[in-house]
Amino acid sequence: MSQYFERKDLQEFGRGALGEINKELWDNFMAYYGSVYQDGKLSGREKSLIALAVAHAIHCPYCIEAYTTACLDQGYTKEEMMEAVHVASSITGGAVLAYSTQMKKLADEMEM
Repeated sequence: MSQYFERKDLQEFGRGALGEINKELWDNFMAYYGSVYQDGKLSGREKSLIALAVAHAIHCPYCIEAYTTACLDQGYTKEEMMEAVHVASSITGGAVLAYSTQMKKLADEMEM
Protein backbone atom coordinates (compact mmCIF):
# COMPACT_ATOMS: atom_id res chain seq x y z
CA MET A 1 0.00 0.00 0.00
CA SER A 2 1.33 3.43 -0.91
CA GLN A 3 1.74 6.04 1.79
CA TYR A 4 1.15 9.74 1.35
CA PHE A 5 4.62 10.54 2.69
CA GLU A 6 7.22 8.14 1.35
CA ARG A 7 10.90 8.25 2.26
CA LYS A 8 11.93 7.98 -1.38
CA ASP A 9 10.12 11.25 -2.10
CA LEU A 10 12.66 13.12 0.05
CA GLN A 11 15.35 11.99 -2.37
CA GLU A 12 13.40 13.53 -5.25
CA PHE A 13 13.43 16.85 -3.42
CA GLY A 14 17.18 16.60 -2.95
CA ARG A 15 17.74 15.87 -6.61
CA GLY A 16 15.79 18.95 -7.60
CA ALA A 17 12.99 17.07 -9.34
CA LEU A 18 10.63 19.87 -8.37
CA GLY A 19 12.84 22.28 -10.28
CA GLU A 20 11.79 20.68 -13.52
CA ILE A 21 8.55 22.64 -13.33
CA ASN A 22 10.16 26.07 -12.83
CA LYS A 23 13.94 25.86 -12.82
CA GLU A 24 14.57 29.55 -12.17
CA LEU A 25 12.43 29.68 -9.02
CA TRP A 26 13.83 26.34 -7.84
CA ASP A 27 17.40 27.53 -8.31
CA ASN A 28 16.63 30.78 -6.48
CA PHE A 29 15.06 28.89 -3.59
CA MET A 30 17.93 26.42 -3.35
CA ALA A 31 20.49 29.25 -3.34
CA TYR A 32 18.57 30.95 -0.53
CA TYR A 33 18.06 27.67 1.34
CA GLY A 34 21.72 26.81 1.13
CA SER A 35 22.85 30.23 2.29
CA VAL A 36 20.55 30.15 5.34
CA TYR A 37 22.43 27.17 6.78
CA GLN A 38 25.90 28.68 6.40
CA ASP A 39 27.71 29.80 9.51
CA GLY A 40 26.75 33.31 10.54
CA LYS A 41 25.94 34.66 13.98
CA LEU A 42 24.67 31.10 14.56
CA SER A 43 26.65 28.10 13.39
CA GLY A 44 25.29 25.85 10.68
CA ARG A 45 25.20 23.15 13.36
CA GLU A 46 22.96 25.25 15.61
CA LYS A 47 20.72 26.07 12.66
CA SER A 48 20.22 22.36 11.97
CA LEU A 49 18.98 21.85 15.52
CA ILE A 50 16.59 24.79 15.14
CA ALA A 51 15.39 23.32 11.85
CA LEU A 52 14.75 19.98 13.54
CA ALA A 53 12.59 21.65 16.19
CA VAL A 54 10.69 23.69 13.60
CA ALA A 55 10.17 20.58 11.46
CA HIS A 56 8.34 19.01 14.37
CA ALA A 57 6.30 22.14 14.97
CA ILE A 58 5.11 22.27 11.34
CA HIS A 59 4.71 18.47 11.14
CA CYS A 60 6.94 17.91 8.09
CA PRO A 61 8.05 14.26 7.97
CA TYR A 62 10.58 14.99 5.23
CA CYS A 63 12.17 17.80 7.26
CA ILE A 64 12.17 15.67 10.40
CA GLU A 65 14.06 12.95 8.56
CA ALA A 66 16.47 15.36 6.89
CA TYR A 67 17.30 17.28 10.05
CA THR A 68 17.45 14.21 12.28
CA THR A 69 20.11 12.94 9.91
CA ALA A 70 21.85 16.32 9.76
CA CYS A 71 21.87 16.67 13.54
CA LEU A 72 23.24 13.18 14.08
CA ASP A 73 25.88 13.77 11.40
CA GLN A 74 26.90 16.97 13.21
CA GLY A 75 27.33 15.22 16.53
CA TYR A 76 24.10 15.99 18.35
CA THR A 77 22.86 13.34 20.74
CA LYS A 78 19.32 12.01 20.81
CA GLU A 79 18.92 13.71 24.18
CA GLU A 80 19.89 17.12 22.76
CA MET A 81 17.59 16.63 19.81
CA MET A 82 14.68 15.63 22.06
CA GLU A 83 15.28 18.69 24.22
CA ALA A 84 14.93 20.87 21.12
CA VAL A 85 11.71 19.03 20.21
CA HIS A 86 10.38 19.75 23.71
CA VAL A 87 11.13 23.45 23.17
CA ALA A 88 9.10 23.32 19.95
CA SER A 89 6.33 21.49 21.76
CA SER A 90 6.17 24.12 24.49
CA ILE A 91 5.83 26.88 21.90
CA THR A 92 3.16 25.12 19.85
CA GLY A 93 1.31 24.08 23.00
CA GLY A 94 1.53 27.61 24.32
CA ALA A 95 0.16 28.94 21.06
CA VAL A 96 -2.84 26.61 21.32
CA LEU A 97 -3.47 27.88 24.83
CA ALA A 98 -3.05 31.49 23.71
CA TYR A 99 -5.83 30.97 21.17
CA SER A 100 -8.09 29.93 24.01
CA THR A 101 -8.38 33.60 24.92
CA GLN A 102 -10.77 33.85 21.96
CA MET A 103 -12.90 31.04 23.38
CA LYS A 104 -12.95 32.62 26.83
CA LYS A 105 -13.80 36.07 25.45
CA LEU A 106 -16.71 34.67 23.41
CA ALA A 107 -17.94 32.50 26.30
CA ASP A 108 -17.78 35.49 28.65
CA GLU A 109 -19.78 37.63 26.21
CA MET A 110 -22.39 34.90 25.71
CA GLU A 111 -22.85 34.46 29.46
CA MET A 112 -23.78 38.12 29.91
